[in-house]
Amino acid sequence: MLTLASKLKRDDGVKGSRASNTSTDSTRRVSVRDRLLVKEVAELEANLPCTCKVNFPDPNKLHYFQLAVNPDEGYYQGGKFQFEIEVPEAYNMVPPKVKCLTRIWHPNITETGEICLSLLREHSIDGTGWAPTRTLKDLLNFDDPLNIEAAEHHLRDKDEYRSKVEDYIKRYAR
Repeated sequence: MLTLASKLKRDDGVKGSRASNTSTDSTRRVSVRDRLLVKEVAELEANLPCTCKVNFPDPNKLHYFQLAVNPDEGYYQGGKFQFEIEVPEAYNMVPPKVKCLTRIWHPNITETGEICLSLLREHSIDGTGWAPTRTLKDLLNFDDPLNIEAAEHHLRDKDEYRSKVEDYIKRYAR
C-alpha cells in the first residue's frame, strides 16, 4: 500500500515541476481507480473483522487482492475460505469482480465460486446494485441467494445442511 501511496505523492510532485510532455504524462498518470483504491483499501483493512485478512500478491497492484475468511462461529466455523477480488479499470462506475476460490456449500455461492450479491451487479431490479457511491467495505455484506439447492437444503433440514457444510469444510477448506 505504501508503494502506491508514495507513487501518487511522487507523481503529483513531478507533475508540478515538469514541463508539459504529453507522452510522458500519459504513461505516468495514475488512474482514478488507483487513487480511490489507496483510500478504500486502507478503510477496508481498518474495518475487517479479526477473522479476515487481505493479501496483495503485488503491493503495486491494489486492484487485485485476495481475502482470507476464517469464520469463528456459525455453520462455517473452522473453515478457511479464499476469495479473489479484482477491481476493473472502470471502477467505481462498475463493481469489483469477486470469486470464491474455495469450494463451499453456501446459498450465495456456486460450487464453482460465482458469488451472488446484488451489490456486485451493475443493474439490480431491487435498487441495491452497484453504485459509484459504494466502496470496497460494502462487500462485507452477504445476503443474496444464488445456489438454490443449498438455500432449499437449508430451509428443509438445517441439521443435514450443517452436516454437508462440515463435510465441505473438511474436504476443501482446511
